[in-house]
Formats: sequence, structure tokens, C-alpha cells
Amino acid sequence: MSDTAIPRLDARALLNAAHPDHDAARAAARLGASDIGFLTVHDTPLTATRVAQVITAYQGFFRLPATQKARWDMAKTGSNRGWGAPGSEQVNPDANPDYKQVFDCGLTLPEADPLTYLPAYAPNLWPDTPDGFAATLQSYYAESVAFALNLLVAILDSVGEDSAFFADRFTKPMALLRGNFYPARPAGAGVKDFGIATHTDYGCLTLLATDGTPGLEVRRRGGGWSPLSAPPGEFVINFGEMLEIWTAGRIVATPHRVVGGTEERISVPLFFNPNHDANVAPNGKPPVMAIDHLQRRFDQTYVHLQNRKAP
Repeated sequence: MSDTAIPRLDARALLNAAHPDHDAARAAARLGASDIGFLTVHDTPLTATRVAQVITAYQGFFRLPATQKARWDMAKTGSNRGWGAPGSEQVNPDANPDYKQVFDCGLTLPEADPLTYLPAYAPNLWPDTPDGFAATLQSYYAESVAFALNLLVAILDSVGEDSAFFADRFTKPMALLRGNFYPARPAGAGVKDFGIATHTDYGCLTLLATDGTPGLEVRRRGGGWSPLSAPPGEFVINFGEMLEIWTAGRIVATPHRVVGGTEERISVPLFFNPNHDANVAPNGKPPVMAIDHLQRRFDQTYVHLQNRKAP
């Protein structure tokens, strides 16, 4: 990202062409997407109360004993569904595995749907505790996917892309909803230890809710890091490698990290990705299937998948 301030824009203004601030919101979206790679949005359909319910649900799960959470350990399934223990991901090969915990869920498909054989569409794993956990996450998933698509279309339109072309490729999105639990930075943590190490996201658009605790840092192009946070009800938006490829660099993916501090932190990203068979290569380039890009990056990140591929 450049040293320009990360834009904060009104989602209602961006999504409504009749809004008096629509042009200003489009300009902010264009700056955030094309120059910085990050922006924040407020006045969205996902209220602070709704986000707080989701964070409370994740808190209830992450507070369970590790022996209980292990029943839903994604390392046992081979797909990115369920619980990921501390050290289950290594987003940067030059750093140690990340010390955070995660819980992942995705699109629910009918049991007979052949796409369920693909790891990106694997059946969800739902704990039986805390009460209402699955229902809370499933409803939020549906709401956040709908908003993410509207937001992505508006941002693509603001940078001059054919937004209708992209929208048609998100009918069965490989969208992944995640709860991240970052404990206080462990005693004795060194220079290679992170809540999540420096990385770029893999897909298209990330819609990030947080509990308001600081922790996220965005790398500036001139060097150094800029802290970025948003209270519940506001969202951090950033863009992934897949969208940078797909738009031939018109939208940029910017590295970021969480070092960790003295406080626990929960964040809830929705990684919004297209259908598995979307060709995300720009016009005139050899095809790149969305699922191939995503699975390759998962194989590099999840420790249990790294181990599977080890000789």
C-alpha cells in the first residue's frame, strides 16, 4: 500500500447510485482497491449487534477444552472445515506456524451434490456446543455472502471492470467463513512467531469483522507497517491474489500480518471466492481455474496438507 490514508467509506452510499455521496464513495473504493489494497466500510446491512452475536458464538467454542475441540479438528478430515489448532497453519514459510486457532465453515450443499467431493465444498463440521453455534454461523454466512457480492460488484464497477461478468461467477462461491482466535502473544515468542505471519489473502475479497481489539497491521509500500482496526459493525476490506490476477493488477493484494499483543483478539473474516470452475486468468492469458489457485495455496498453508505432500 502507499502512504495514503486507508479510505473509510459508507457502504450505503457506494451501493445506492441515488445517494448524494455515491460519487465520493466510488472514488474512495477506487483508491482503496487500486492503490492501497485495503479500505473500511460502515453503514452496512450487518449490524454491530449481529457481529457481536457471531463473536460471542466463536468465543464460546474457543473456550472449550482442546480435547473437546479436537472432535472437529480439520487435520482429521483433510479439508478446510472445522477447528484448526494452534500451529495448524503456516502462511509464511519464513516464519513459524501461526499461534492462532481457527474455526472454518463454508457453503452448505445437498449431500448428493458432486461438488462435495472437492475440499473447497466439503461438508461443514458443526459442534454440538455452544448452543446455537451452527445456526448463528449459518445465518451470518448467508448474510455476509450476499453483502460481499454486492460490495465486490460495486468496487469492480468503480475501477472500470465489467462487474456483471464477475457476478455471474459467484453462484456457488467457495466462500469460507472463519473465526480467528488470537491469544495474548505467548511468553518467549520470537521474531518468527506471529498470530498470523506476513501474507496476502488467496482469493478475491475479504470481509473482516473484529471485536475491536487492535492487532492487524498493513504493510506500506515505502516500508513499515500501518495498524488498522474497526469496531464491531464496521468492516475491514482487502483483496486477494486471485482478484489481482483476474483484474490484471487493476485491484491489488497487499501483505498484512498480526504480531499479537497483551490482549486476546477475535476476528471473523469471510474469504469471498468464486465458483470452483471460474477462469480467473485475465483475457488472453492461459486459463487459471479458481479451485486450482485456491487449493495450491491451501496445500502450502495448512500444516496437515504440507505433511500429506511430504516425501
